[in-house]
Amino acid sequence: MHIHYLQHVPFEGLASIQTWITNHNHSLSNTKFYQNDPLPELKDFDWLIILGGPMNIDEEDKYPWLKEEKRLIQQAITANKIVLGVCLGAQLIADVLGAKVYQGEHKEIGWFPIELINSDLFQSLPPTMTVFHWHGDTFDNPPGATRLASSEACPNQAFVYNRKVLGLQFHLESTPESVEAIIAHCSHELVPGRYIQTPQQMQEQPDRFQKINQFMEQILSNLSGT
Repeated sequence: MHIHYLQHVPFEGLASIQTWITNHNHSLSNTKFYQNDPLPELKDFDWLIILGGPMNIDEEDKYPWLKEEKRLIQQAITANKIVLGVCLGAQLIADVLGAKVYQGEHKEIGWFPIELINSDLFQSLPPTMTVFHWHGDTFDNPPGATRLASSEACPNQAFVYNRKVLGLQFHLESTPESVEAIIAHCSHELVPGRYIQTPQQMQEQPDRFQKINQFMEQILSNLSGT
């Protein structure tokens, strides 16, 4: 398959997803909005990945490309492409599908558990997983979608639509390097909070990253049908 990904800021990239793509011999292209890259034609990709970023989905005056990005996401869903959104990416998919996206009651930054709801996309995964989060906004479950995960701080953590469209509020792709990068660029968000950890807490158990990356690989394989 040919995978195209949309990247909003230089410090939130594919991380461990890149390894899965390489290992499965998929071809890859990208649009880096911070470099004013053009969007692809719908015919030029089989799978669309929308990554995270610190902006909100409604900041179209500040980030004019958001309008065209949403239009491409809608077109990809309508064309029955595989579509995966992570954090901001999941929020953009939720918005396109008609769900409300808004500031959550709690910011969730660091390692916190989620509860999974039974789904073939989460086959072979444990019912409770501790995963990495970095978000302040959240979304209602989109019309026609199935909720797949929740946490104490955020009831809507994942959803699937028509089996091929998956939104993940949390970050299974994170690596020690990617978390170090987001801390460096977004440390102003690390204010005292019930669900906000310190940089030391986020980085003190490096074995956690290998585990969530394995979860990510399993979900990607399930989503692709391989």
